[in-house]
Amino acid sequence: MATDFQRTPWLQNLHGPLILSVLAVGALGVYNLRSAAMNLAPNLYLTQLMWIGLGALAAAVITLIDYRIFEKAAFFIYGVCLVLLAVVLLYGSVRNGSRRWLEFGRVAVQPSEFIKLGLILALASYFQRQPGTAALGMTQLIRPFLMIGVPALLIMKQPDLGTAGLVILTGMSMVVFMGIRWRTLLVLIVAAAGGVWALWNFYMKQYQKDRVMNFLDPEADVLGTGYHAWQSLIAVGSGQLGGKGFMKGTQTQLSFLPEQQTDFAFSVWAEEWGFLGAAGLLLVYFLLLYNCVSVARHASDRFGMLVAVGSMSLIFWQMLINVAMVTGVFPVVGVPLPLFSYGGSSVLTVFVCVGIMLSVSLRRDS
Repeated sequence: MATDFQRTPWLQNLHGPLILSVLAVGALGVYNLRSAAMNLAPNLYLTQLMWIGLGALAAAVITLIDYRIFEKAAFFIYGVCLVLLAVVLLYGSVRNGSRRWLEFGRVAVQPSEFIKLGLILALASYFQRQPGTAALGMTQLIRPFLMIGVPALLIMKQPDLGTAGLVILTGMSMVVFMGIRWRTLLVLIVAAAGGVWALWNFYMKQYQKDRVMNFLDPEADVLGTGYHAWQSLIAVGSGQLGGKGFMKGTQTQLSFLPEQQTDFAFSVWAEEWGFLGAAGLLLVYFLLLYNCVSVARHASDRFGMLVAVGSMSLIFWQMLINVAMVTGVFPVVGVPLPLFSYGGSSVLTVFVCVGIMLSVSLRRDS
């Protein structure tokens, strides 16, 4: 370790803008939770602050470790995450009809969050070992598709369609980044269309179908299946240009807005700080994504580059789906806003990704 730092001007290579953008999103999320959870769990923002502190500590430790160690351990980490997903289906606790959590005393963890990191590392390690830079054909995609598909199916069994979709989108973003032959891409598009048809007809539960139908006709059942989406639209729209002010959002403080500390945290922010506040938060996310791209561009090897691309994809898709969901552009699928919504497992996963990216940036000249 000492030799590594002697050879690397680490203070110059440490990616300060990435650190600042991550902490900025986390700090705004804690501030928002102070209002969002006031009538539900007044001290929830302190719990989130604790998770951010643990995540920052984990990121700091990982930064000091050569990220190439994670390449060697990638498939082991991925395998452990798969085992935890299987254990959830057998022994996980049930909340709101879904079996997603493993409880250890007063602490509950969500393995479906950790598999996102495991998948990013495993795919990055797999593609690092592939020779050449030619576009991928169907035979070369069999193993990556299995690596993406197995955890996605396990998560769907919980059921958690939103997280399963995130796993697929993150993994496929890394695959597309590596390059796919045009013929193969056309075959995949046709297969995806068939998969959506099969998913709708043979797998999706009725409440999930109801959410899609409500998305197509938002006013069809505003007091039933469309309640979440409708209340979110009211909250976002009532914020207007400058918002109602901190802890003055009526949808939030009167508890009309459901899941306001998790899936609909952005709705709370938009109601209290308006269009300008919402645009400012999205700008901070844009800076975070830009810094992830910066790490990928300057990485010294393919593994480091792909870890940064995968981490950026995870944050991007989760942010895009959540904001689209709460503004009525996408069906409600239960995807929280990364680092902003409450959730310890999600916070730790993002911070570990950030720690690995900082390690990649730190060693970009070695």
